[in-house]
Amino acid sequence: MDHINEVTPEEVEEMIEKENDVIIDVREDDEVAQGMIEGAKHIKLEKIPDSLQELDKNKHYVMVCRSGRRSMSAAAFMDEHGFHVSSMAGGMLDWKGEVVV
Repeated sequence: MDHINEVTPEEVEEMIEKENDVIIDVREDDEVAQGMIEGAKHIKLEKIPDSLQELDKNKHYVMVCRSGRRSMSAAAFMDEHGFHVSSMAGGMLDWKGEVVV
């Protein structure tokens, strides 16, 4: 497996403003209900394979979960399918920015 690029929560905060960066939260519904990064799309980890056809390969995707483990496996899967993707290191546990409920 290729090495998946990891980005820090601070780098993700800067990406929120950018048109070409899409944040995807792969956590479960009950986790997302407690707060999600503003503008993030919610696609549960097990739904990622079914969702690939809806995603644009010209965009850069940043995968987010609670601690960074699920987002890394989602990123690895998307990388294998030709997507430009990163995983947010430390997940929402390390996120210091705003969250929306």
